[in-house]
Amino acid sequence: MNIHPIRTEADHRAALKKIEDLFGAAPNSPQGDELEVLTTLVEAYEDQRFPIPAPDPVEAVNYFMESRGLSRKDLEPYIGNRARVSEILNRKRPLTLRMIQRLHGELGIPAEALVTPYQVPKAKPSRMASKPKPRLHRTRASRSASMRARAGG
Repeated sequence: MNIHPIRTEADHRAALKKIEDLFGAAPNSPQGDELEVLTTLVEAYEDQRFPIPAPDPVEAVNYFMESRGLSRKDLEPYIGNRARVSEILNRKRPLTLRMIQRLHGELGIPAEALVTPYQVPKAKPSRMASKPKPRLHRTRASRSASMRARAGG
């Protein structure tokens, strides 16, 4: 057994070839042990060289629904009414802590997939919220003067 760390693409190809040759090895045999060590080395190399990013929470929920044959209606007990489910799945609103707890605890969706940060577009401000009207602080004397001016005196 001549095993060494996998540092290059050539080392990786050679290790994959050796794994292919050892694939039918019996467990707890010298060839089986070599196969186990090589697969561990290849896995570590590939994890480092070709990382796979975690899905964002909406992708995780969509995958879970698709793989289990669930509809949006099936998510209502965990997320909220039909409109709220739509907002979440269309990325208009983020998942809340309570939603994450329910999806994880009751449906078994991994919490790591649900707590990953993701982009939710900022809501456009309404016309009323865009410019608050300034409040004037009047003293008693200025209120009296403005009342007299309105009264014409």
